[in-house]
Amino acid sequence: MGRQAVSRRPPFRPRPMRIAAAVLALFLADAAGAERCSALSGERTVALVELYTSQGCSSCPPADRWLSGLGARGYVPQRVVPLSLHVDYWDYIGWKDPYAKGEFSARQRKLTQLQRSALVYTPQVLLQGRDFRRWGSAAFDEAVTRINAQAAKAQIALQIRSVGRQALEVEARAELLDRTQKDDAALYLATYENKLSNRVTAGENRGRTLAHDYAVLEWEGPFAFSRDARLLEQRVLPLLPEAVPANSGVVGFVQNRSTTEVLQALMLPACPA
Repeated sequence: MGRQAVSRRPPFRPRPMRIAAAVLALFLADAAGAERCSALSGERTVALVELYTSQGCSSCPPADRWLSGLGARGYVPQRVVPLSLHVDYWDYIGWKDPYAKGEFSARQRKLTQLQRSALVYTPQVLLQGRDFRRWGSAAFDEAVTRINAQAAKAQIALQIRSVGRQALEVEARAELLDRTQKDDAALYLATYENKLSNRVTAGENRGRTLAHDYAVLEWEGPFAFSRDARLLEQRVLPLLPEAVPANSGVVGFVQNRSTTEVLQALMLPACPA
């Protein structure tokens, strides 16, 4: 279980500190006198890890545990932004994954097609938008270290303006540092929740209690950049009806829609009330 068929550019040398200061000034311009939950990406590239998983897949729980344990192994959000996207194409087996969405399955297929592959499977790890099968080995750390050493090609600022029982009000600003990617780059936003747990009563994982972290609940984008290579988005992103806001947060990342390259990623957990 777990498989389903379904130009070289000149080196870019950004000036991150000057541009970061400009983005931060814009970001905080309307926040005078108010304390808000916010984050700004840094000068180096943060690795985006996407795990495509399903509660209907018997080979997925080890990958779910691996993703949940990234922080404890030193892969903090300044190095790695993890996301767990539950696909719906295994729901027919007998258990409907409560976190699965067709749009996550569609994204997985689209990224697979862009890599000229016809193989869609779970569990699948994408690192910077590319299939990465050696996630359980030392190769993962080596790859993340290389990514973190690269100068960021985009700057992201996130702000959670309010936290409700069932939604996060989010403001996102972004600017491309590598403006040659303006036509293809886009911003994506996702809300996630940690410490989720479900008792599975049917399908391949029947009788098991499955735990999940970084489970994506809502996905928005792509948002295109303006002619000046900037963008601003304000969104109300829903949470689960029974969500615990303190376990939730928002992720923003900039990705080239043609090459799948991730230019920068940023995670912002919901701040304590």
